[in-house]
Amino acid sequence: MSVVRVPPVLRSEAGGKREVEASGATVRELLEDLARRIPALGSRVYGDGEIQSFVNVYVDGEDVRTRNGLDTPVRDTSTVILLPAMAGGC
Repeated sequence: MSVVRVPPVLRSEAGGKREVEASGATVRELLEDLARRIPALGSRVYGDGEIQSFVNVYVDGEDVRTRNGLDTPVRDTSTVILLPAMAGGC
């Protein structure tokens, strides 16, 4: 199982947890497992077979969009970070 870090803005969907676990050999498999385990969180970050456009996913510190996207490999020891894009300012 990989550790998935949940940012404060998504913690209510994760039952208040800072970290949850999910499994999968790729980012796609991991996000599908996460969506099954925690549907509210899964639907905020993954839908219609794609990472939501406003969410960045990092595996072991690297943005998956600069690697193999949903086909990026995930190890059992990997840390996956979900990071929604933030907008605002003056």
